[in-house]
Amino acid sequence: MLGSSGLRDMEPVIASGPFDPTWESLKAYTVPAWYEDGKFGIFVHWGPYAVPAFENEWYPRNMYLKDSDAYTHHLETFGPHTRIGYKDLVSDFTAARFDPDAWADLFKAAGARYVVPVAEHHDGFAMYGSSLTRWNAVRMGPRRDVLGELAAAIRRAGLVFGCSYHRAEHWWFFNGGRDIPSDVLDPRYADFYGPAEPRPETTPPDTAFLDDWLARLIELVARYRPQLVYFDWWIEQPAFRPYLLRFATYYYNLAAQWNREVAINYKHGELEGESAFAEGSAVYDIERGQMGATSAGFWQSDSSIMRNSWSHVSSPDYKPANELIGELVDVVSKNGALLLNVGPRADGTIPDEAAERLRSIGRWLEVNGEAVYGSGPWQVFGEGPTESAPVAHGMYADEKEREFTEKDIRFTTREGALYATFLAWPASGTVTVASLGEQRGHPPVSIARVELLGASAPLTWERDAQALRVALPAGASSEHPGVLKITS
Repeated sequence: MLGSSGLRDMEPVIASGPFDPTWESLKAYTVPAWYEDGKFGIFVHWGPYAVPAFENEWYPRNMYLKDSDAYTHHLETFGPHTRIGYKDLVSDFTAARFDPDAWADLFKAAGARYVVPVAEHHDGFAMYGSSLTRWNAVRMGPRRDVLGELAAAIRRAGLVFGCSYHRAEHWWFFNGGRDIPSDVLDPRYADFYGPAEPRPETTPPDTAFLDDWLARLIELVARYRPQLVYFDWWIEQPAFRPYLLRFATYYYNLAAQWNREVAINYKHGELEGESAFAEGSAVYDIERGQMGATSAGFWQSDSSIMRNSWSHVSSPDYKPANELIGELVDVVSKNGALLLNVGPRADGTIPDEAAERLRSIGRWLEVNGEAVYGSGPWQVFGEGPTESAPVAHGMYADEKEREFTEKDIRFTTREGALYATFLAWPASGTVTVASLGEQRGHPPVSIARVELLGASAPLTWERDAQALRVALPAGASSEHPGVLKITS
């Protein structure tokens, strides 16, 4: 069995590398410099769920849930679930206009330093040439090694290649199809829809599923050598913990053989006292959310360019570019990185609305990137109305529109300079930075020079006990944040 062979191949790597299969050993892991300094990555959700382009990437599950809008939509658009099921949408997932180099060029133009396409989502369709399942992009749908082509293009563009793996949820993902007449009940397709466990809250994944989950992951890593492996939720289930321990040991030891720095993302850290990964052994990620304060350890926020979906949908709700830039700056000020998702169409094109937002971020970073790349946190992360509740710690904090004001300022440091990013352009033409008043509660900061990144004209500024006040150049304005560089 190929899966068993893959699992056996793990053993020599686990036994011979710098890490032992214990959480104590894995706590010696260090975050790669490319990651801590890069700060900004692109996530890509793309699969057969882009064909219906309805609601979101959970269409494969929701279309089998009888009381859902997706169920009704499927009946009206495609017909009965016994005749046209999710498997039948794969043939329409053509990727006919997929150009991996064009994607990589766009992501580089956006200012991203790493790219993380989804290798397999909850739907069980592998976007690469897996030897462990026939349901993959080489044998069906695009009939191309989508992940392999992307990996090559991303590396040619000088970016870091990673991938995400969401198969854990497949244990139960299609269980709605057991409750209605559907192709999920057809044994010919059990290798795609199964196990479709009806009671995941009480029935943990069994050994066969877990071994297959790990074998696919090992194949993915060994074949494509990603420098980041992102796990979605549900791996915090206790049954996965020993498998995660063995995978992390294998992956980190394998990376030592490759002479590459790698990272693992995990989220939903706590479940009944158990965490998916021991603190310090991987990089913590918050989905559609942020830290409420500066984190002592490096972390990541993953968010979507759309509020209503990760995958392409026919009615997208795109965030404006200035809000996306504000998200990036806010995350970086708290010692984090932002992984921003785009959802291509089924034919492989990236919608113009998404592409233009990415280019806007890139244009901003061309001018202001020194406040982001290679930066670190300051004494406080920021000030202003969104210092607290609207950017609170936790998940799903970005689904409502966030409006930054001219009083919202975020701080970063780099090579002895302090950067104060004001997240909205002041109508008065004056930026007021209360945290830099001479008698504020932080250790005093000596100020000799204040510059506006991207502007050559000298600035007029004054400082008193309450604040630093900086007059911006006459006529200067922007719809995007501005950055003050402060040196002593």
